[in-house]
Amino acid sequence: MTIALNGPLLLVGAGKMGGALLEGWLARGLDPRSVFIQDPALPEGIGELVAAHGIVAGAAPRLPQPPAVIVLAVKPALAGEVLSVIAPSVGAGTVVLSIAAGRTLESLSEPLPETCAVVRAMPNTPASVGEGITVCVANAHVSEPQRQACETLLAAVGEVVWVDEEALMDAVTAVSGSGPAYVFHLVESLEQAGIEAGLPAELAARLARGTVAGAGALLKHSEQDATTLRTNVTSPNGTTAAALEVLMKEDALKRLLARAVAQAAKRSRELSS
Repeated sequence: MTIALNGPLLLVGAGKMGGALLEGWLARGLDPRSVFIQDPALPEGIGELVAAHGIVAGAAPRLPQPPAVIVLAVKPALAGEVLSVIAPSVGAGTVVLSIAAGRTLESLSEPLPETCAVVRAMPNTPASVGEGITVCVANAHVSEPQRQACETLLAAVGEVVWVDEEALMDAVTAVSGSGPAYVFHLVESLEQAGIEAGLPAELAARLARGTVAGAGALLKHSEQDATTLRTNVTSPNGTTAAALEVLMKEDALKRLLARAVAQAAKRSRELSS
């Protein structure tokens, strides 16, 4: 899918997530002449990419016309200050797409023109390798073409899902935003368990990493759900069944994850209030 917008795109912040988005856009054919980057100090790799494509970047790049989309990819603590600075560049047809974690539609809209279209998005770190999933919610001023433009831009780094209720974003953050860390901890734990079972550390690490990565790839490409895939690999009275008897006893793992997600959602609400 080639990306085409009806005006310039202003990327504010070209750090890890902003840089991943930029790479995805360029890979999908977005005209680099339509991209402008507001960032006073580009990371080394992104600086080289920007230079190679002749993209205009700097602390305050001058755009030929109001941007079609402003992508806000700065740290949440800086979002309000940055939005106040860029507010004068917002045009009647501009949509502000924020990936600043925890910033509500209300807080994002406050420094902007009263009827500004704003989309709040929650991506996750697998976006850096094009395997992310992003959940979005829009305010009442976002038109269908603006919604489609935001979805097209975010789809460059993975799957995109929309919700109608902003209140769901705290749970979204707890499940998909923080979720990769849970999976990485699973790998750490599986690796340690392998060592305790007698495997050399290097082999345990390789097996744990490869198993989780492979299972994730199988889950992504299979039409079967996770329950069916688990059942398929579990022979009656076999080794997997013996392990699952421990993990699933009294819903131990389910209950632990439920507590973890609830705690993360609670913290998300605290940070966004």
